[in-house]
Formats: sequence, C-alpha cells, structure tokens
Amino acid sequence: MYKKLFIAAVLALPMFAVQAQSTPAKKALVARILKIQQPSIEAMSRAMAERPALAVLNSADSMLVARVAADKREAVAKDIQADVKKYLDDAVPFVRDRAIKLAPTTIGTLLEDKFSEDELKQLATFLESPAYNKFQQLGGDMQKALLEKLLADTRGTVEPKVATLERTVAGRLGITAQPAASAPPAGAPPAGK
Repeated sequence: MYKKLFIAAVLALPMFAVQAQSTPAKKALVARILKIQQPSIEAMSRAMAERPALAVLNSADSMLVARVAADKREAVAKDIQADVKKYLDDAVPFVRDRAIKLAPTTIGTLLEDKFSEDELKQLATFLESPAYNKFQQLGGDMQKALLEKLLADTRGTVEPKVATLERTVAGRLGITAQPAASAPPAGAPPAGK
C-alpha cells in the first residue's frame, strides 16, 4: 500500500512542477504588475518605517509633561522632533528600497505560482485601466465619507463606553480620569476637515 502511494506521489511530482514553472512571459507580466503596484509597496513600507517613530512620539509626549520642567519642554520637544525626523530621513528610504528589491522574490513569486499567464494578463490590464485608477483615486474620499458617517452614527454609543473604560482603568491605577468628552474619539477626523 505504501509503495503504491509512493509511486503515485512520484508520478504526480512532474504535474506540480509544471504548474509552478515560470515562463519569460509570466516574468514580464509580473514585473509589469509590480511596477504598477510600486506606489502601494512604497506606501506600505513607509507606514512600517514610520510606525515606531509615531510610537516614540506618543510615548515622549506623555513623558514630556511628567518628566521635563515646564520651561524646558519646548526645547526638548523640538530636539525630539529633530531626532524623529533624522530617523525617518534615514529609515524610510532604506525600508522603501528594500521593499522594492524584495517584491519580485516575494509578491512576484506568489503571482507567478498562483496565476496563469492569462490571469496575469487580465490582472495587469485591470490594474492599468482608467476605471480602476479613478476608483483608487477616490479611496481617500470614500474612506473619509464612511469614517465621518460612522463616527456620527456611533458616537452616542461609543463615547459613554470610552468614558466608562477610562474611569475603570483610572480606578485600577488609583487616579482620577479626565472626562472623555474633552478629546475626540480615536480615529476621529481633525476638527474643521
């Protein structure tokens, strides 16, 4: 029985190898798709590089008030902002360039393995279509419209829950919580936008 399974597996190997094989045409289509997707790859890598800097800024912001004398806060804040800018000026281009370099061996390999040549042609044509480009350009507006409506629709229910959470956590820490109404909920668009 095991011998029959082994023989069947060995006979099936060429079929799997044929499906995973790439052709020059597939490689060219994948390169075309990756070129189209480069702005998305760059945006993803930028966000990844910026995330630690934002965390440092958030942490420093709360520490600044607690640990730095009032007369020195502005100078220290400027120094911290300069440090973060220096980090971003160094890290963002490095991470972006690495993402672009790694894309062919990661995303490209997946595309070659999972899509037929015909599917890659269809995908490239779709990604290059004016309708898709118009849809992509509306992405920020669509997200903003949904977020504004969602915020207005859920504010009455969520804000009291946030206030309760703040009071509960503050109670556990032995401090008095500030009312949640003074700050916009997380994810809220800036005032006046």
